[in-house]
Amino acid sequence: MRALTQKFKEAFLSVFPIAAIVLFLNFTVSPLEPLRLYRFLIGALFIVAGLSLFLFGVELGIDPIGQHMGSAIAKTNKTGFVIFSVLLLGFFVSVAEPDLHILAGQVDAVSSGVISKLSIVAIVSIGIAAMLALGFFRILYNIPLNLSLLGLYLVIFALSFFTSSEFMAISFDASGATTGALTVPFVLALAMGVSALKKDSRASEKDSFGLVAITSTGAIIAVMVMSIVSKTDKITGSLETASETSLGLMSPFAEQLPKMALEILIALTPIVLLFFIFKFRSFVLSRGQLRRILFGVGYAFIGLVLFLTGVNAGFMEAGAIVGFKVAALNKPSLLVAIGFFLGLFTVLAEPAVHALTNQIEAVTSGYVKKRTVLVALTIGIGIAVALSMVRILVPGLQLWHYLLPGYLISLGLSFVVPKLFVGIAFDSGGVASGPMTATFILAFAQGAAEAIDGADVMLDGFGIIAMVALTPLITLQVLGLIYKLKSRKEGAENDDAVN
Repeated sequence: MRALTQKFKEAFLSVFPIAAIVLFLNFTVSPLEPLRLYRFLIGALFIVAGLSLFLFGVELGIDPIGQHMGSAIAKTNKTGFVIFSVLLLGFFVSVAEPDLHILAGQVDAVSSGVISKLSIVAIVSIGIAAMLALGFFRILYNIPLNLSLLGLYLVIFALSFFTSSEFMAISFDASGATTGALTVPFVLALAMGVSALKKDSRASEKDSFGLVAITSTGAIIAVMVMSIVSKTDKITGSLETASETSLGLMSPFAEQLPKMALEILIALTPIVLLFFIFKFRSFVLSRGQLRRILFGVGYAFIGLVLFLTGVNAGFMEAGAIVGFKVAALNKPSLLVAIGFFLGLFTVLAEPAVHALTNQIEAVTSGYVKKRTVLVALTIGIGIAVALSMVRILVPGLQLWHYLLPGYLISLGLSFVVPKLFVGIAFDSGGVASGPMTATFILAFAQGAAEAIDGADVMLDGFGIIAMVALTPLITLQVLGLIYKLKSRKEGAENDDAVN
């Protein structure tokens, strides 16, 4: 119960800042119709309950599945079998990622089904699986992380010349959405088991980071390839919201619950079946261990269903309406300011961000303080969301105008920053773009794009997850560079003192 209570606290702290901002805006500049406000609050309760159960289930059942399967794969000592197994597991874990379902659902809705939810989930999961296998290959054969990332982003840069503007934003958003609460723990758990295959038999600290960064590029490449192969003509999008009077208060929840239950059942079943196949062939568990894992999977299932029901039945609709009403006031500075505070408070409330800052402080033996990292991240992500609002407001300002210089700076820094910080920085993008970014802030941006003349929901409403995921790449590497320079300075001062 203590662990579940802790997860409930984490989930509540994630949702509360958004709920507080919506209530404040409701009583000031963007009032919501009563039914929609009530649905938003009920949706928030669903999200808190669902996220709590899901995170608890991941810790209780999904993480151990990844660790046991990773160890079993490693014991075969066959690189070919490892790559095949990682491809299979990477695909099915990505299919079950809740943030990807949210993004794919939004793409489907905004494009009126031209880009279907199923196609986005399937294509992105194939890309994730391929890059996950490549990430393990890099670890096994000691390929430098910065060179690997440089090569992958050169491929992305080349593909961008042939990718439509609509798919460009979706591809980078997919990258942030796939490094979510299910994929990241499972990937890291797999890595712990498979690291035994490393040629030098020593899993270095540097190689414990960077796998998520390489994996996330698979989503970008896959969606870009999808755009090139499909040769889809220009897609325009619009938002549709249900009429307040046509539905009762709980009708959207009653409609979404069975849909989400079926989707998540289909998504989680392959992971469980693969686990049992590996169990019967490769490892033995006590009855208590097996029961604990199955209970964990059950908690994760119930949590995912509640979370996605809350998101789709009330939470995201309110975000889109608030964004629309704020933008319709025709006060650009207000929209940018609200965007900044949404980014600021959202990242402060993300439990994974606090886990990351604790990890950095521990890895550097307290030299880089948690508070310093947290302040840098919050300001950076607040600016990222604010800049996304500027992109919606300014005609002709495109996503690549931000991403190209941002990634060039990030990749340039990777050659001068300590390697440990490179891995941490590139892994942290997915940490920052958590559940609230993929839900409320994304919907807020789309609502704003719908209200502003000259903006397009498909072109300008997407891309905000990509912006949030980019910020930590620069912020944490700059901190790593500062750490490196301070270490050199202190070393020089010590040498002078000795002399």
